[in-house]
Amino acid sequence: MRIGFNTEPFDNKPAEAECVEPITQPAPRKSVVQVYFARRNMKLAYYNDRFDLKCGDMVYVDGKLEGIPGRVTEVSYNFKIKISDYKRVIALADTDVKGQFFMAGSHFISFDRNALPADKIITWFKGPAKEEDEFVSGSDDTAFLLENLNEMNVSSATAERGHEYYMENRVRYICIDGHQGYAIVEGTEAYEIEFQFANGEISGLTCSCFCSGSCKHQFAAMLQLRETLEIIEKQYAEEYSRTGYFAAVCKGTLFAFAVDGKDSGSFVL
Repeated sequence: MRIGFNTEPFDNKPAEAECVEPITQPAPRKSVVQVYFARRNMKLAYYNDRFDLKCGDMVYVDGKLEGIPGRVTEVSYNFKIKISDYKRVIALADTDVKGQFFMAGSHFISFDRNALPADKIITWFKGPAKEEDEFVSGSDDTAFLLENLNEMNVSSATAERGHEYYMENRVRYICIDGHQGYAIVEGTEAYEIEFQFANGEISGLTCSCFCSGSCKHQFAAMLQLRETLEIIEKQYAEEYSRTGYFAAVCKGTLFAFAVDGKDSGSFVL
């Protein structure tokens, strides 16, 4: 079964090729917004001068709740405040989704690179990195077959916990583009998994958590990858072969971020 998904207003007009001069965008309208943080069950006011915000937008702020996503519940343009008394909205998550999706067990899957790119999905879980943050990564030459996860060299306790994460649909997102793989697994926070996949073999597997070896997040991601590829092989082999790409998102995640809070748009079953 396929699903057509569009959170923007539908337009039946055919596209016309025309030359359009660049339009200078006006500065965002300044506002004071109320933001609700579900993780803390708190609603606080913030100053915004960077985005044209509306109710339902998901944002990140500075201050004590930095890095925690919140939903805009009210927008006020009539105000006079002392800026130093207010923290600011610093980022707006991209929750607009358009594309064709297919059923894949607990997840929706798309073979369109523009439908659910990883750099869009990560904004649903993490705020922008600070300028002073420094990132470094590395990997060894360890490799194993996806069909035999015993080769991952994880303890039985880690494998059991990873299986629980998999069963709880904590693998919120997973994709493969060519040979490059990426996943988001949600634990105490959202962790990013990266790996290479070729000829049924996984290599270069890393996780952004603090574990030095293979972890429960990686094991959960591999279980989800194996399930998703089995579904693709049985039902969508032609689509995957044509693009060499897929992205799978947990059904609950897609609706929680791309549908909740929206008051326009459409989807077709």
